[in-house]
Amino acid sequence: MEEEDIHTKDGTTDYQNRPAIKKNTGTWKACPYILGNECCERLAYYGINTNLVNYLKFQLNQRNVVAVNNVTNWSGTCYVTPLLGAFLADAYLGRYWAIAAFSIIYVFGMTLLTLSASVQGLKPPCDTNNVCHPTGLQAGVFFMGLYLIALGTGGIKPCVSSFGADQFDDSDEAEKKNKGSFFNWFYFSINIGALVASSVLVWIQTNVGWSWGFGIPAVAMALAVVSFFSGTRLYRNQRPGGSPLTRICQVLVASFRKFRVKVPGNKSLLYETADEDSVVKGSRKLDHTEELSFLDKAAVETPSDKIKGSVMAWRLCTVTQVEELKSLVRLLPIWATGIIFSAVYSQMGTLFVLQGNTMDLHVNKSFEIPSASLSLFDTISVIFWVPVYDRLIVPFVRRFTKRNNGFTQLQRIAIGLVISIFAMLAAGTLELVRLNVVRKHNYYDLKHMPMSIFWQVPQYFIIGCAEVFTFIGQLEFFYEQAPDAMRSLCSALSLTTAALGSYLSTMLVNIVTDVSTRDGKAGWIPDNLNYGHLHYFFWLLACLSVMNIGFYLLVARWYTYKRAVVPNH
Repeated sequence: MEEEDIHTKDGTTDYQNRPAIKKNTGTWKACPYILGNECCERLAYYGINTNLVNYLKFQLNQRNVVAVNNVTNWSGTCYVTPLLGAFLADAYLGRYWAIAAFSIIYVFGMTLLTLSASVQGLKPPCDTNNVCHPTGLQAGVFFMGLYLIALGTGGIKPCVSSFGADQFDDSDEAEKKNKGSFFNWFYFSINIGALVASSVLVWIQTNVGWSWGFGIPAVAMALAVVSFFSGTRLYRNQRPGGSPLTRICQVLVASFRKFRVKVPGNKSLLYETADEDSVVKGSRKLDHTEELSFLDKAAVETPSDKIKGSVMAWRLCTVTQVEELKSLVRLLPIWATGIIFSAVYSQMGTLFVLQGNTMDLHVNKSFEIPSASLSLFDTISVIFWVPVYDRLIVPFVRRFTKRNNGFTQLQRIAIGLVISIFAMLAAGTLELVRLNVVRKHNYYDLKHMPMSIFWQVPQYFIIGCAEVFTFIGQLEFFYEQAPDAMRSLCSALSLTTAALGSYLSTMLVNIVTDVSTRDGKAGWIPDNLNYGHLHYFFWLLACLSVMNIGFYLLVARWYTYKRAVVPNH
């Protein structure tokens, strides 16, 4: 049984002294405010991100390549800044104040962006042909707002899911069970925001105007801040534990300094504080594990490790500090398997759209659906599968496994990785069928062949199902297995797989294009897909996903879970 939390007068969780816990804080009572914040923030983010390339192209008069690069640069920044936000949260601010501070920065960014699209003088002037001519100042104000948003989201993304999970006490079986459900509903709230953004807001931006199209997300972000602060009295807050990077460096330096020192066979001789308090503020002590034994050298006491009774932090580290680093290292192979999955996921915004462009876009005789809008079916799939998983699958599996959450987190991730393979197989099979129709009827130069775009729905729906297993499983896994004082940082680390997956997809496309276009061939992905072999690329991703599953099963089998020390009361 794990230790209980208590809460100090300032509302922070104290892991060192915990005879009781305040039952009037945390649990599901606090979660609506956190979920409301996340839903509104994601609505604001996707309200900008989904249609940003069109604003850059038509309002800032940028060429396609420049506009696309600006979008990817900004999106990449949005997945890099969480490392900064997470570091500040774990080291100094705590998750509550990190979310609060960066949310306010976010609102300033949204406000500036809205002003740049609506106020005379900041809004780019357009001529009678609707060709806009922005000045350097106008473009500068726009990008200042855009990158303030990137900074703001960096402090929110890695902290909100962890902060929500902090509201549940692991020592209480009922609360521990509810924590697993929280991650499901957290991801559900993300997709509610994304659904509204990719449908209603895109329509408003296209048909009403960008001042409303950016203004509504700005209001949504303001509501996110209001929602978050409204629950302040109900939150359980954990104290920041000091710089995690400093502790990591201390263990590495101490280990290499003592590379000739032999680790004692009796691991109880390794250095640890004598009382129940961990040297890391806000963190439980961690039990020793056998793997990565070289790092144990940092906890071997030698005569030169102390000066006048005081421990030299860069020469001697506690077992808990060593185990923090071990936990982080053990997470990395599991983290790496998320990159291939994210590469598969990224196809929704690239090759799925190009594939859809070649098909019949008509919903009826008078209305055409943009091919990018089919990503709605991914969001609808997530919204469908989250309650099915939480209310039907988990109770059913629980009867056999006897686990509160049905599957372990590693099993849940594995299931999603397997499901993602079928998404690529479905996309590849559809493309093969489409090309057979092209060849049969000689449709090579036909822009939209008579084959409904809604044949793409299964591949979007399958990816949505895979998300519910893998992405949510990763959220929960990285929270649970991260050291207490590194949870925001590990959540930020898990987010980087999205950026790396996109980069991997870009690299694969470039390699495939370079190889397949030799000797004057059209290649796998030509401008006119009717002459190409796009299905080969989808099947390549399916093969890489199968290899990824094999690697995942290997590292998951040998994964060692972190163990918190149980005090003797």
